[in-house]
Amino acid sequence: MTKVLTIKDLTYKQNRKTILSSVDLDLESGKIVGLLGENGAGKTTLMRLITGSAKGKGQITVSGETETAKRKAHVSFSEQLHGFSTGYKVEQVVKFYQTVYPDFDLDRYQAMAEFLQIDGTKKLAALSKGMKEKVVIALTLARQTDLYLLDEPFSGIDSMSRKRIISSILQWKPDAATILISDHYVTEIAPILDEIVIVKDQGIAVHTGADTIRDEKGLEIEDYYESFYAGGDDHDEI
Repeated sequence: MTKVLTIKDLTYKQNRKTILSSVDLDLESGKIVGLLGENGAGKTTLMRLITGSAKGKGQITVSGETETAKRKAHVSFSEQLHGFSTGYKVEQVVKFYQTVYPDFDLDRYQAMAEFLQIDGTKKLAALSKGMKEKVVIALTLARQTDLYLLDEPFSGIDSMSRKRIISSILQWKPDAATILISDHYVTEIAPILDEIVIVKDQGIAVHTGADTIRDEKGLEIEDYYESFYAGGDDHDEI
């Protein structure tokens, strides 16, 4: 398989504090990868570095591109709606995406909007937190890119809707694309994961296959992850 993402010796500091240090990571195309770690471990920072919205030292390559501007064309990041006026209607945000992103697929968005029961005529101010997150998910996945970054996409969505959305991600993901998803609902996203990446102590502590954990460790992903942070007895990279 081809590599959609390669990170080499990536370091990022903020206010003289090291957030990530000497990070190396390769992701292949066509995968769904869980990005796991405690709050403050650097997961969101890593995603922002990949998109180019944060600058660190090291090299990031997405679909063969290392230059930030060219890299961005291959990445769709689940940015929140804070940059839009609360008086904007959802359909106006959609039109903005159509204008800014040539790869935005309106038919694809509308199919997801129907599934997620998004009302395009509503103003952002009238949307609940969960509905705003549904809009963000639809906007992010409606782009035709090689790498999708979903940063805590389900935190405000009710349990039943969350499960429906997670189970539907497989049909929304282009076959050759990779999704990197950071989420606290490890048990719920586990069934769709091909691999996991655990961020700890300023770096990538583990990058391994989901089936490897189940078959070789005899653990479910959430149990492995929790025991890892609890200091379990056997966590060599596998």
